[in-house]
Amino acid sequence: MAEEVAVDYSLNNPDTLTKYKVAAQISQKALEFVAGLCIEGAKIADTCERGDKFLEEEISKVYKGKKIPKGISHPTTVSPSSYVTPYTPLKTDAEEAAVALKAGEVIKIQLGAQIDGLGAIVCDSIIIPAGKNDGDKIPGRQADLLLATHWANELLLRLMVPPGLVASGTDEEKAKSQAAKPYSQSKITQLLEKVAKSYDCNIVESTTCWLFEHNEIEGKKKIILSPGDGVKGEGLPEVGDVWGVEVGVSLGSGKVKTLSNRPTLHRRTVTKYGLSRPSSRATLNEIVKKFGTFPFSLRQLEDERAAKVGVVECVRGNVLRQYEVVGDKDNESVARLFTTVAITKNGLTRLCAPPSPDLEQYKTDKKITDEEILKILEQPLGKNTGSKSKNKKKKKKTAKKAENEEEGESSEEE
Repeated sequence: MAEEVAVDYSLNNPDTLTKYKVAAQISQKALEFVAGLCIEGAKIADTCERGDKFLEEEISKVYKGKKIPKGISHPTTVSPSSYVTPYTPLKTDAEEAAVALKAGEVIKIQLGAQIDGLGAIVCDSIIIPAGKNDGDKIPGRQADLLLATHWANELLLRLMVPPGLVASGTDEEKAKSQAAKPYSQSKITQLLEKVAKSYDCNIVESTTCWLFEHNEIEGKKKIILSPGDGVKGEGLPEVGDVWGVEVGVSLGSGKVKTLSNRPTLHRRTVTKYGLSRPSSRATLNEIVKKFGTFPFSLRQLEDERAAKVGVVECVRGNVLRQYEVVGDKDNESVARLFTTVAITKNGLTRLCAPPSPDLEQYKTDKKITDEEILKILEQPLGKNTGSKSKNKKKKKKTAKKAENEEEGESSEEE
């Protein structure tokens, strides 16, 4: 019997990037769908449930008939204004199931799909419209918060591009750029905090960006923004990496606290533990079959009530990681953005990302004035690559015609 050939899940394999992009397209579509559900009075539990159903339907449409695992890489979560972490309440918890969205609050929507263990996750922050005033300009502190989060995210993406990768100009300028040292994690935090403070906001402490790998959304490398005591990041982005890039900004101090809500978001670990309860073993078996090592909500399990009991021993034995519900220490509004990116030889590509905001909608007198930051924000994320003419060898073409076609094609973006 022939041995199975190991699949190359690095970006060296074109199929890897294709699968990431398919997952990303689904995530992007689902984000738009869920955002449309988020209106005043909508129940968060219902919205999350409908978001997951939409994800499952879209995932079922791709790679039909192929033995490729696929599913949800992050369940739909909708976090109220002061919540920092993804929030997905259960319908069997009556009080939390009744939580509805309020007009004017900033909410965070996060979700994701995965194809063949390659996950694409996205998060956006939006303001719940009040009646028919959703076309009005966003005033004051809400505008400050969303602008600070947007520009902090744009800056962070550029700080993650390896030195010299998208350099342009003379050979001397390119060489100088390539010789530069990558931004350290402390420098990254320092620059992002300057952006936040330009709008009288603060970066949420210990916001973490992770390296993505096959069946893994918390890889060996991580960037921790505004790290708390005894916490530090490890490693920096390189060509060939896929990252989940997160930015969190608060109208308060940026400090966080654990809330009293039931943790409903979990993820399987690599820890081996002999579970004694049949209910625990049954729950774990369902989790392994449905979600692998990706995060899931207890509401996604067949019997929500049984799941609440079954996960207790799994968490105690570290078979499952439990995500605590964390909020802003000052109960102030928090905005978050999450982008899945790939770093290739041509620069950084946003695989799935929150939609670009209409900056004309934000009414504030605050702005970024730091010259170093403004200069970085002007830099491109990727090279302006163009395809050269493939018809040079056709003898019937005149040299002039071929030259004109090459010029036209090379000016197009990839």
